[in-house]
Amino acid sequence: IGLVFSTLAKTQQQAMQMSFFFFLPNILLSGFMFPFDGMPKPAQWLSQGLPLTHFMRVVRRITLQGAGFDDIAVEMLWLSGLLVVLLVAASLRFTKKLV
Repeated sequence: IGLVFSTLAKTQQQAMQMSFFFFLPNILLSGFMFPFDGMPKPAQWLSQGLPLTHFMRVVRRITLQGAGFDDIAVEMLWLSGLLVVLLVAASLRFTKKLV
């Protein structure tokens, strides 16, 4: 996500602002500060698209439940897919910026 922000921003300050405005809602909607099941359904649906939500599930399952890879495979696949999409997007933006 940071790589995509860096290709979109024209200055370092602009990149920092973009990061702040992305990460604050990410933290609030990920289940880190508030229970995920207690959120309204639209907020739960929105938070499914945020990487921190899936990362928090992985960390909780490993630390609190002693989960193995089979238990977190779906979340890891989602995070891996997001990684690939964001890396491709950042590399395409970066090559366009160089040309």
